[in-house]
Amino acid sequence: MAPVPHLMTLADLTAPQIMRLVSHAHYLKHVSMPWLAPQSSSKYPPRLRMPSQSLFGKSVALLFSKRSTRTRLSAETSALLLGGRAIFLGREDIQLGVNESARDSARVIGGMCQGIFARVGEHEEIEELARYSPVPVLNALSTLWHPTQTLAELLTLHEHAHLFEPALATPPPTNNPLPTLRPLTIAYIGDSTNVLHDMLVTYPRLGHKMRVASPLQPAYQCPKPVWERVTQLGCDKSIWWGSDPKEAVKGADVVVTDTWYEMHTLIVFAPHTYAMIGSPWAKKQRKPSD
Repeated sequence: MAPVPHLMTLADLTAPQIMRLVSHAHYLKHVSMPWLAPQSSSKYPPRLRMPSQSLFGKSVALLFSKRSTRTRLSAETSALLLGGRAIFLGREDIQLGVNESARDSARVIGGMCQGIFARVGEHEEIEELARYSPVPVLNALSTLWHPTQTLAELLTLHEHAHLFEPALATPPPTNNPLPTLRPLTIAYIGDSTNVLHDMLVTYPRLGHKMRVASPLQPAYQCPKPVWERVTQLGCDKSIWWGSDPKEAVKGADVVVTDTWYEMHTLIVFAPHTYAMIGSPWAKKQRKPSD
């Protein structure tokens, strides 16, 4: 029997597989957006093309031990648009961690659902779910990795590829194939977090360079298991890492900043408009002239 295809981190996928995911997401987004837009009051509503019903008759368990607005809404809406059903299972809804082990929960959920979309705390939690689940487990966030966030940011960059090409004044029509993105320099300012970790194993393999600035204290540096994956994939050759934010953003096309409450902002870089937000530098706000 073939192993169950889980997704813990984008390090588990090849670069072509990542780009196929992003390209397919671009297509599904184009087809689905009319369904999400407010319906016209016209007597004859616009024709709507049905999105792929790839989840028809299937249920996806949203196992959330950590709350989220955007992740929950996007997961439930996506399952519905693709013909399936999302079943939300919060911390207070099931017995996981109370009197039922992760193994038992994974087997019970996997026996009634065709997938598990898990947003957890410690990464060990989702690894244990995947170890015993008979259906695919997708990591919606853990302490070490956040692959869905990086996929969303990568799609955004491709959809705004025209901003990095002076010859392209406007974005191409949304029904076109995924726009080609030239090699970029992407800067990250802040603690070494789950979002950064998936960026480190993804962007260099797609031809981009990364420049990271984080505080020198060990607590803010990249965990050993993550850096091992980075070096195994050869991504470290395209990563500059230091402690000076000003040095990190030199020549950057994009700046990603991290705040202490784990919200991440993707900023298209323009001189004197980037933001620096990070707990060790929170009081060192710089003027635009800096």
